Amino acid sequence: MLGNLEKHIAENLPFLKDKKLLIAISGGLDSVVLAKLFYELKYTIGFAHCNFQLRGEESDEDETFVKAFSESLNVEVFVKKFDTETFANAQKESIQMAARNLRYEWFQELATEFQYDYILTAHHTDDALETFLINLSRGTGIDGLTGIPERNGNIVRPLLPFTRSEIKHYAEKEKLQWREDSSNASTKYLRNKIRHDIVPHLKELHPTFLANFQATQEHLRESKIINSHSLSTFRKKLVAKVSDGNFKIELKAVQQSAYPVAYFYELMRNYGFTVRNDLKSLLDGQSGKQLFSEHYRLIKDRKYLLLQKHNKIEETSEVVVINDLESSIETPIRLHIEEVANITDKGKNVFYVEKEMLKFPLIVRKWKNGDYFYPVGMKGKKKVSKYFKDEKYSLIDKENQWLLCSEETIIWIIGKRSDNRYKLTKPTNTIIKFTLR
Repeated sequence: MLGNLEKHIAENLPFLKDKKLLIAISGGLDSVVLAKLFYELKYTIGFAHCNFQLRGEESDEDETFVKAFSESLNVEVFVKKFDTETFANAQKESIQMAARNLRYEWFQELATEFQYDYILTAHHTDDALETFLINLSRGTGIDGLTGIPERNGNIVRPLLPFTRSEIKHYAEKEKLQWREDSSNASTKYLRNKIRHDIVPHLKELHPTFLANFQATQEHLRESKIINSHSLSTFRKKLVAKVSDGNFKIELKAVQQSAYPVAYFYELMRNYGFTVRNDLKSLLDGQSGKQLFSEHYRLIKDRKYLLLQKHNKIEETSEVVVINDLESSIETPIRLHIEEVANITDKGKNVFYVEKEMLKFPLIVRKWKNGDYFYPVGMKGKKKVSKYFKDEKYSLIDKENQWLLCSEETIIWIIGKRSDNRYKLTKPTNTIIKFTLR
């Protein structure tokens, strides 16, 4: 019963103590009860009400009710009107999704501006069951079946262990007033259809159906923790960081795992790759096959699966012109140019050449088909593509490799190999030193 709320908070949500809480209040039964309970428990609270302007006068009457309710408790209330339909059309989203996105974005803005520690919403067990069934009907994994989390960042749902029936019983006992949303009676929305046409029949199957459902959710959450631990071990063994935001995964190890697609999906879904069949086709596809999400791309290479941020891809067509010896560059790579009297430090990141051999402007660019050079230490010329292959470059390595050219002639694969024709032996003229920093 809701009389146990204070105990539930103390045992499971102790972090709420002495915090400033923003309570989302629609004017409906659940939110009014949540607001009144935390007011009675003497928490520092404020209210936030969204007028989505979807039900004409009824929406405005909800707003009026919330303002009056807040005034009766002497609690600060924030109210905002949204042109929800226009936003939904512009974003090509459903009304429900648009309203959700608008609501949570505004709540976060309020929390930041007015220094609220947590945002409280009035979701309860019946909501969790409806979400479970919606996700089940669409096809889902364990995340979808565990449903609504009691805490997600600074979003907290203290009523989640309680049923709609318990909440209504409390409201009637306390003689609370609330608003009924007429749209909740319509079955044109999937959630309402499940609420009115399916859930009542499920509850008839067993007198403790909701309690059994809560127990099942807890078992699923425990299984999720076990899965997460297994995935963490798998990730540590197979995923290697290449550079900032870029990773490589050993292809053979994934393919030989007990459930390759499942593991691969769990590794990749946080990067926006959420279609299992696409990931399966990548695992089964040829080297060079790619997938794209909003911010990342995934490439199947010979031995690895490569994950790369999009902003790395955009650099592939960039060209930098160096007009003189004063033109050291900072982007897209840091290349320092200076005139020196003799050879000092050596290494792959340093290249020396006689000044008279250079033809300005110098060009720093990426490779293209047909490029070739004469690798130092070898006889004859070699295609850059063949050099990359022999050096076991990945696709990302190829795209991130810069070339230093004198006019059209490649003189240095920067940081890797210089051209034999520009090899410095017994210099008789001014020496130019290039240093990759």
